[in-house]
Amino acid sequence: MPLRLSLPATSANLGPGFDAAAVAVDLHLRVTAAPSREWRLRARGRDRGICGRQENNLLISTYRQALAREGRPAPPLRMEVVNEIPVGKGLGSSAAARLAGLALAVHFGRLNWSGDRIERTAAALEGHGDNAAACWRGGAVCCGAVGAEFPAMELGCPRWTLLLALPRTPLATELARAALPHRYSRQDAVSNVQAAMQLAAALITGDNSHLAGAMADRLHEPYRAALCPLLGALKPLAEAGPGAAISGVALSGAGPSVLLVVRRPSRLSTARRRAQDALRRAGMDAELITTRIVAGGARASWDARQRPAVKGAR
Repeated sequence: MPLRLSLPATSANLGPGFDAAAVAVDLHLRVTAAPSREWRLRARGRDRGICGRQENNLLISTYRQALAREGRPAPPLRMEVVNEIPVGKGLGSSAAARLAGLALAVHFGRLNWSGDRIERTAAALEGHGDNAAACWRGGAVCCGAVGAEFPAMELGCPRWTLLLALPRTPLATELARAALPHRYSRQDAVSNVQAAMQLAAALITGDNSHLAGAMADRLHEPYRAALCPLLGALKPLAEAGPGAAISGVALSGAGPSVLLVVRRPSRLSTARRRAQDALRRAGMDAELITTRIVAGGARASWDARQRPAVKGAR
């Protein structure tokens, strides 16, 4: 019996929510897998050259490693991957791949894992829980430290229209992490706590009118700006008030992509035009994608397939 999974992209940090907040985005990694006598992999969609190779494939290596740790063989699979998530651009492609690999291992290796264990294991492999939680659960989430008793909480699903500005070149998360300082001032820490509280309120209520301040960050964006030049061109577009076209701007994850929150759907064409004009003035090129926050995470497709098969899956 094949297993079909749909895993959403994610945008984490959202400004001051560094390693603590994320939303699921309506771009998906779709995987269909069935037992096979030998490995067969077909990939379509975005970055199919990366998704379609068997060597150095994060999804496949996660599948094999999970089963090896449990002392189980890794049956070869026939897989079809249809990918919409840009790889290496701050939209949770690694979290989606790891969650897919773990789900395949639980299903085809007959592991007695709950859905919560899949999520926690993916978070541990990622080193932080924001992308994994948003991808697994959908909507908006806030996260504690990996290994915490309550690693993630769901904040709802604000109906926000989003613009994603994607540069042509990816950025390794390790490089973005290396740019951060080891210490911060009390002033910067307090500023981020204040903004993060406002951000959480906006995600819960769905009110995006004050995101210009609620997405202000002092802990990671200033130090990553040189690696993520789109941010400097687009950040000034965030405005407060009912007449704003773009209410908030933040790096998506560790970058280099930038997330823009459109004030309301009727302002989308204006928001897109302003983003294009800002990029043109800065002499920069980027792909602009219109999308939204999506409620259904990977767990939804997992639940539909797994309730009769795996004890405790949810």
